[in-house]
Parts: sequence; structure tokens; C-alpha cells
Amino acid sequence: MHIIDGRLDIAHWCPSPNFGPRPPGNEGEVNLVVIHNISLPPGQFGGGYVQLFFQNALPVDEHPYFTEIAALQVSSHLLIERDGAVTQFVNFNDRAWHAGRSVYNGREDCNDYSVGIELEGTDSEAYSAVQYATLIAVIRALQQAYPAIGMRITGHEHIAPGRKTDPGPAFDWQYLQHTLAQSGN
Repeated sequence: MHIIDGRLDIAHWCPSPNFGPRPPGNEGEVNLVVIHNISLPPGQFGGGYVQLFFQNALPVDEHPYFTEIAALQVSSHLLIERDGAVTQFVNFNDRAWHAGRSVYNGREDCNDYSVGIELEGTDSEAYSAVQYATLIAVIRALQQAYPAIGMRITGHEHIAPGRKTDPGPAFDWQYLQHTLAQSGN
């Protein structure tokens, strides 16, 4: 797995219009990974609705929840589905709109300097083994392409406490950190 010109080589490319340039200079240096979860409709997996949501094309007549979120313009760099399939929505060199109001180690506006990775899931349902394997491989590729990331990996819940809860208590941070540390990353 490699990153070439800001794109993950194994990812299906599904461009989102919801992105912008990173700030110039060190303010825009990619040095953080933010892990999220998403399922559309909530608690349901598959169906391609996340992809449509990030493309501002959610069919509001297919589920009542969709009318509540259809006007939102959000994105993430990647989605890792339950089966490990990866979709990329925004080039890593660009600023995806995934974190909103956020702070990491006293620094605001995490979108400016982070990569957002959505896991198909919920706060309370265990993530699949293949999702973890794919996430770890993606993080290793990101660490190679953007060395400033190091072990700066956090959850949406940690950078927007009280506002966000994902990836939630079902996410195994200890396993992720242990596995990454074993490889020397």
C-alpha cells in the first residue's frame, strides 16, 4: 500500500466537492490522523450512502434521517468499510471537512493539518478485524508519506469532546497502538 501524489493506491477514488486547500507553510503540514465512524442510515452498513453523503447526493426520500443531514457539506479523506474496502474522497494534500470545531494539543482547526479516516461503524458495535488490518496498513502508509504524523493518532471524540463521540468505546485503541508500536511506527 502506497501513497502517490496524495492518493492511496488501493483506494477507490470517489471525489467529494467538500474540501479546500490546506493553509500554506507549517500550518498545513499533515501531522495528525483523526479516526471517525459513520453509518448511514445510523446503525446500518453498506448501501453506498456514505459515498453519496460525501458527494452531496444523498437521496433524501430513501430514509427520514437523510432529510436531517442532506444539507451538510462534509467529507473525509478515507472510508474503510466493514469488509476492508477503502474509498478515498479527498486528496491527502488537501483539507477535508471532517473534524469541524476541534483542538489537538492546544492547536485549533484540526482539518488544517490532519487526515480524516472514517470507519464504517457505530460507537457501540465492534469494528471488524479486516477494518483494523486495513486501518493499520493505511496509517503505516501515511506515516511513510507524511513522517510528521509519527504516532499522532486520535479520535474525533478526543478533539471535539462533548460534541462528538466517535469512534466510541467499541474502538480498541490499545490494540491499534500496540500493533503500530510493534512495527516501529
